[in-house]
Amino acid sequence: MKPFHLCSAIELRDAFLKGEASAVQIAEHFILRIEKHNKEIGAFLSVLGPRALLKAEALDKKRAHNKPLGKMAAIPVAIKDNMHIQGEITTCGSKFLKNYKAPFEATAVRLLEEEDALLIGKTNLDEFAMGSTNENSAYFPAHNPWNLKCVPGGSSGGSAAAVAARLALIATGSDTGGSIRQPAGFCGVVGFKPTYGRVSRYGLVAFGSSLDQIGPLSATVADAALSMEVMGRHCPHDATSLDLPGESYTFPKNLDEIKIGVPWSFLENLKPDVRDNFNHSLDTLKSLGAKVIHIDLDILKYTVAVYYILATAEASTNLARFDGIRYGVRSRNAKTLENIYEYSRKEGFGPEVKRRIMLGTYVLSAGYQDAYYKKAQKVRTLMLDAFEKAFSDCDAVALPIAPSGAFEAGSIHDPLEIYLQDIFTIPANLAGLPAVSVPSGYDSRGMPLGLQIIGPQMCDVPVLQYAHAYEQASRHMQIPPSYIGSSK
Repeated sequence: MKPFHLCSAIELRDAFLKGEASAVQIAEHFILRIEKHNKEIGAFLSVLGPRALLKAEALDKKRAHNKPLGKMAAIPVAIKDNMHIQGEITTCGSKFLKNYKAPFEATAVRLLEEEDALLIGKTNLDEFAMGSTNENSAYFPAHNPWNLKCVPGGSSGGSAAAVAARLALIATGSDTGGSIRQPAGFCGVVGFKPTYGRVSRYGLVAFGSSLDQIGPLSATVADAALSMEVMGRHCPHDATSLDLPGESYTFPKNLDEIKIGVPWSFLENLKPDVRDNFNHSLDTLKSLGAKVIHIDLDILKYTVAVYYILATAEASTNLARFDGIRYGVRSRNAKTLENIYEYSRKEGFGPEVKRRIMLGTYVLSAGYQDAYYKKAQKVRTLMLDAFEKAFSDCDAVALPIAPSGAFEAGSIHDPLEIYLQDIFTIPANLAGLPAVSVPSGYDSRGMPLGLQIIGPQMCDVPVLQYAHAYEQASRHMQIPPSYIGSSK
């Protein structure tokens, strides 16, 4: 068979089930790949080699004794380092939590392990998931495997880079304003943000509680669907978890009678190569039988402003618990209780986290809450109404992933310009909608681009069905960067 890292997750699982490869061989292969390539890519903050090998040995014994094996059997999975694995360090990409050992398991992680996934390591991220480039990690930045000078996107940049370089076949990410889909687009992989509540947030360190959602990054849409079959289950520990049965994903070959809506007035400032790629993607959807229509979503021009009011307000509230007392690193320079609070946060948080805490505290302060926070909530409701109206005319909405492909690290210094990278992904978070990024080709520099497909709430299965049909027709399924695609 072909090298393990060039298989899809489903292909590798099936090879293990057929006895063509042992789980130990698979685990050792990916651990060695991480050791070889992670220093230059920076995808992993920690590698769980001993844990993965113990699990692999147990799986080989289960198979030898003909015991039932899970849906994820022997698939190497990377976990974004803001999700808890019991007994392992969860840093959130921050020095504040460099000594925090998780006392319990995130529900999504537990479900993956119960289905016999090999947890291979914890991936790099922007500190507390705040960023669009992965340059905000307190440890070291992750790099884009297609061009190491370029960013992999963020905040799930480590997860996207790990899958793109085939250091893992599936990785989890968290998506607050596009943090799964944008790095997936930048790195040429599939990234899926489910309907809000479809995957439990229990065990995910919160950034914006009304926006955060866990989802998979993978090389193929079918692998993302497999992950969703496992993770998309109700959790009694999460009050926002949808009490719905698990879903089964099947894929039609065409999109006959499907209407795809495009809000053209929202796409005026695309770069020429991104626009050409998007138009070509629409032509591919049309060739599958879909009808492309114009829809009115002009209100989305307020997306970035609304998001950075609501997300920072929620972040400032969620991060108030990080005080150097209950957990995290405590400042050694503090002499009073007030010093502990002040110095621990000053020393523990990076500049982007401090910026968002200050902005969030400001919009929630007396005299400004009505002017900013409450008004933003009203506009968010109008956005929900606009999407509901749009979906009365179409089955899904198509958008690019970002205004451009991946850019060079350090090339953008203005925080506002960085924030605008998420302009096309934020709407799905504000409305709680399922959305997927699927590879759609390359820009003029040869860097990957992605097509985004957004569906109505609870329509996770159709969104992945449309993405799969597009993937099969476009044939832009992810090819590992040449220097990564070696046999070792």
